Amino acid sequence: MAKKSWIEKLNSDKPPILKVIDKAFADIPAGGKMFIATPKIIESHIRQIPEGHQTDLKTLRNDLAIEHQAEYSCPVTTSIFLRTVAEAAHEMRERGERVENLPPFWRVIDENSKLAGKLSFGVDFIVQMRKEEGLIE
Repeated sequence: MAKKSWIEKLNSDKPPILKVIDKAFADIPAGGKMFIATPKIIESHIRQIPEGHQTDLKTLRNDLAIEHQAEYSCPVTTSIFLRTVAEAAHEMRERGERVENLPPFWRVIDENSKLAGKLSFGVDFIVQMRKEEGLIE
């Protein structure tokens, strides 16, 4: 079986999950109501961030939790799915998609973040886009 592309991972049809966790996990206490998003939910949320504005992973998690009637969003899957959105956007760009049609992941992932260091395409594109939007000098 061939390895899935990032675009295929982005378009996965797995449903989101809302659950009460039994044991403390990361910054979530036992009994906390946790939301596990999907890559498409993360992408949709990112597309709503206006040009020239930015957020961070912590705020993204909080916003998703509130939007989906939870107390917390899963830190692990939110980070994984954010990377999925970024890598899929890179694949789209390589296939000729115009930058303005990509999910603007650079409004969440800054060039100095741990996640940026994991991206297969490096940080140059993030730096370029953040400069163009006035997010960095």
